[in-house]
Amino acid sequence: MRERRESVRDKVMYGGVAEIGERGATRECIVRNISDRGATIEFSDDIQLPKEQLSLRVARKGRSFLAKVIWWRDNFVGVAFRAESPAAPVSDLAERLRRSEIKKRQLERRIDELLGER
Repeated sequence: MRERRESVRDKVMYGGVAEIGERGATRECIVRNISDRGATIEFSDDIQLPKEQLSLRVARKGRSFLAKVIWWRDNFVGVAFRAESPAAPVSDLAERLRRSEIKKRQLERRIDELLGER
């Protein structure tokens, strides 16, 4: 299958809340993948969605996005973030890199400790 997305999506499993009605009705969902341009979300069962837009809140990212429904199949929905959404972070790569550097230093110290015990 040919990839049509403009940006690569990170596979994730974040809890989310979709605001799906004009009166503020919400449904919990799981964000299965996300990029700076869109996401795939999963609901616990089939759901009726507005065709124009919905609001997606992702607590783990500390962000909310206005999104347009692009496709849906059963309880899976693909959305594109609207341009008027607050700018989505390009990537949390810097944070992941920082954490991996910390883990690397911890492992190096532990190896030195273990080698020193011989």
